[in-house]
Amino acid sequence: MRFAALFALALCASAAVRRVEVTERTPIADNYERISGRVYFGADPKLAANRIVRDLEFAPVNSKGEVEFTAEFTIQRPVDAAKSNGTVLFEVSNRGGKGMVSRFTDAYVTRNGFTLVWLGWEWDIPATSANLLHFTAPHFRPDALPAAGLVRSEFVSDKTVTAMPLGDRFMDPIAVNKAIALYVRESGDKPARKIDAAKWQLSADGKSVDMTSGFESARLYEFVYEGKDPVVAGTGLAAIRDWISYLKNEGQDGRAEKRAIGFGISQSGRLLREFLYDGFNADEKGRRVFDGVWADVAGAGRGSFNFRYAQPSRDGCPFINVFYPTDVFPFLDNALLERARAAKVAPKLFLTNGSYEYWGRVASLVHIDSDGKSDATLAPDTRVYFVAGANHGPGSLPLAKRNTLNVVNPLDHRPVQRAILAAMEAWIADAVAPPPSQYPRLSTGELATPDHVKFPVPGVTVPQHPRRARKLDFGPDLVAKGIITKEPPTEDGAYPLLVPQVNADGLDLGGIRLPEVAVPLATLTGWNLRAPERGASEEIVEFLGSFFPFAKTKADRESAHDPRLSIAERYASREDYQKRVTAVADDLVKRRYMLQEDREGAVGRAMRLWDTVTK
Repeated sequence: MRFAALFALALCASAAVRRVEVTERTPIADNYERISGRVYFGADPKLAANRIVRDLEFAPVNSKGEVEFTAEFTIQRPVDAAKSNGTVLFEVSNRGGKGMVSRFTDAYVTRNGFTLVWLGWEWDIPATSANLLHFTAPHFRPDALPAAGLVRSEFVSDKTVTAMPLGDRFMDPIAVNKAIALYVRESGDKPARKIDAAKWQLSADGKSVDMTSGFESARLYEFVYEGKDPVVAGTGLAAIRDWISYLKNEGQDGRAEKRAIGFGISQSGRLLREFLYDGFNADEKGRRVFDGVWADVAGAGRGSFNFRYAQPSRDGCPFINVFYPTDVFPFLDNALLERARAAKVAPKLFLTNGSYEYWGRVASLVHIDSDGKSDATLAPDTRVYFVAGANHGPGSLPLAKRNTLNVVNPLDHRPVQRAILAAMEAWIADAVAPPPSQYPRLSTGELATPDHVKFPVPGVTVPQHPRRARKLDFGPDLVAKGIITKEPPTEDGAYPLLVPQVNADGLDLGGIRLPEVAVPLATLTGWNLRAPERGASEEIVEFLGSFFPFAKTKADRESAHDPRLSIAERYASREDYQKRVTAVADDLVKRRYMLQEDREGAVGRAMRLWDTVTK
């Protein structure tokens, strides 16, 4: 049922949620309901808990001395409270979207009684973008406006164009006060060259830079300018904190939840790492916010979330968004949890990554010491899980290239993710310890520098330009005050880069191995390269891995000088392959890296791959 008017729920005196307006309440499948609307927040900048929000003291306050901000929300929960498991599964929205249902499936989360929650937190989502969650951040007071600050926009195009957008992807850009300079470089590893100012100009709407001669494909352009009218971006993190606190302690419609898991994919996982590091897991009353935090495929990153002129959409990839404060020290779980431990609100922590994150998101830094010489010691309440051979997101059939040099890796790692969710729920609800961490270690020879990876596929070499955690200097005020004073930043080396070593089939060592990796028909990697027509085909493409099938017969592989055994040499028949795949799935279920309900589907996907590569 849709509401014809907005209904304001009871005001909350013990959290920074001041009002909740419900605009929709609709029955959905499996006796669930969807509730959507807007949350109104008020944060006192004088409270110690709010001093971690950068620049909050410069925002306007209402008659109560509170800074106001608002966010759109969605809740999906059992209609019958008795059928809830008492756990909020909160997804940090990735650029306004909702991704966790496709990761875990409706059937799994509803059957287990989770309350699914989303909230807008990112200030730069365009208001015109329908079906995305929006957040309205406070701007600075006119009397508190700072001197114009430095902003830098990066841009890489797949074809020659005459306009360079200043916002990342489809995001709203920071407003321009004065243009400073435009630079170009062939890649992040090549020096920048300043472009004559007579060749370009700011567009009439101030949202792009125009250049009649064109921005060439596969070039990294950087536009530096003075920004104006900044927002207090860190209120997005405060909104997440206060919304979850409200749901746990007051509750929507008075239905307080017992626990909360914070889940984030990619950008959203990086935000959760920042959330913990900055100290947001304690609410205004010092209570624990998230009981469990799960940063998925976030690598070792944090990001542009809680400082002046922050651009939260900017990530950090091998070839795009290269020079942003994303992969910044410290990286390890103990550092991320330091403030939460001091406040006695530390959550259980899961850090999960696939193969792509080691090549494209410096994931090894979450479990090695910063000198790259030894394995780090993880906290007792941390688990690190690596899914060997996995892309940034789930793969699928049919096999195809997707603006890539190589066929894209089809590995679907969602069965592992559902098992990990079940393990987190059991840990925080029933104190059942999760399965042991699984990741490649230096001590066992499972990690190597990229130039020492023993890749066996004929005619293929591993990428020469993976993502590095560069030591970037944005000026002396970034860490202390959240202010960038140097753009472009200068670079002083990088942190160690290690990736999984591979076996004789080119498959990652260490980690959780799904049937397609444990009983292989091909070499599956977490890296792929740009298609030649896009330019810079030696550079890693964002988020996708590669698929290099084995030869069908011994004669085929000998003709191709392929050292990898052929399919015929490995498996006596389709039935033999299926038997081995089933045994792997059964072992994963036994060790709790796969749910029993996903066993049949996992075997079925492996068999579809057999039928594809052997036809």
